[in-house]
Amino acid sequence: MPATTRTGRVRPARLTDLAAVGELSRLAHPSVEVHASNGRGSAGDERARRMRSLGLPVTASHVSVFSLFRMPLGAFQPNDQVYVYEEDGRLAGLARVERDAARDEWTIVELDAVDQGSAGDIRFRLVQHALRDGSRRGAQRFHVACADTDGNVELFMQAGFARYGEESILFRDPGHGFPALRELDTGKLRIRPAAPTDSVELARLYKRVTPAPVARIEGYRLPDWENLAGRSSVPRTSLTPLLRFADVEAHVQEAADGQGLAAVLQVGVAKEQQPHYMRILSLPDHDAASLIGYGLALIGERSGANRRSANPTHQHGVMACVRTYEAPVDRRLEEQGMQAIATVSLLAKEALVRVAEPSLVPAV
Repeated sequence: MPATTRTGRVRPARLTDLAAVGELSRLAHPSVEVHASNGRGSAGDERARRMRSLGLPVTASHVSVFSLFRMPLGAFQPNDQVYVYEEDGRLAGLARVERDAARDEWTIVELDAVDQGSAGDIRFRLVQHALRDGSRRGAQRFHVACADTDGNVELFMQAGFARYGEESILFRDPGHGFPALRELDTGKLRIRPAAPTDSVELARLYKRVTPAPVARIEGYRLPDWENLAGRSSVPRTSLTPLLRFADVEAHVQEAADGQGLAAVLQVGVAKEQQPHYMRILSLPDHDAASLIGYGLALIGERSGANRRSANPTHQHGVMACVRTYEAPVDRRLEEQGMQAIATVSLLAKEALVRVAEPSLVPAV
């Protein structure tokens, strides 16, 4: 149906939409089984013909039932904003946005539509509605990560997004054991918990690792690095808005010569059925293998995986994200049993208009 004749509309999700929203998300994100032999997820061809999504390797139904039930409570601002596309009394599209109130940023983490020849139009209308709503609510920047398939990148670029990088998503099978934390000498490895006083050195480390155009787009500030241990959204990856952590820790590894920091580790111990999470920023000439091993040991200790009474059915592996310019961290992760399962594109759109400050110029 041409876009000019469509009778559907985009609106915020209601409690009465709960069942339909969950079904849309389930169809768009079937359970992904990661095989150690080939590193690929199994998804049916039938789903590919019926739905379009961002193509992230996530498990089924990431729309939080609890977040939907929080939406009517005006005294509490929910982290998720859910929009649906309704036509002829049925829901044919879904968009979910994660809101970072501390940084005034919105991240589109789910964009699904029933593909009956009109999925592109439905998804574009959902994105435009989210952008307008976010601008009214004071969002400074919009983010999205997506697979470069089904017209995903073209859709967002048409909406004014700019692609600024690519990211590999790696997965460590739950069958792999974790190193014992008590066997590691953190003093010898120069590893310690990150402190608020490390913010300046962390910012310097980030800028040494990250290309200047990317650093400008992400726009981290010193307070972001001061609260690193309590924030899962900094440094940003394609997975941080999706995962819900029971515990977030940050540790730094000092340089061998004692001048500044060589690497930083962020670890998230996940809740319920989600995998654990690891993020590494390391200088190119620094070997981050010991810090990665420490991170895995930390996950094994915090999650209880190393306990004798641990239930193996409750272990869901570890995921990590590495950007193309962060090599050779990806090889160090692969040495620890991780395998690449997907590559996604990172896009952003700024809602604020940058105005050049007035300056004095020579008189002529």
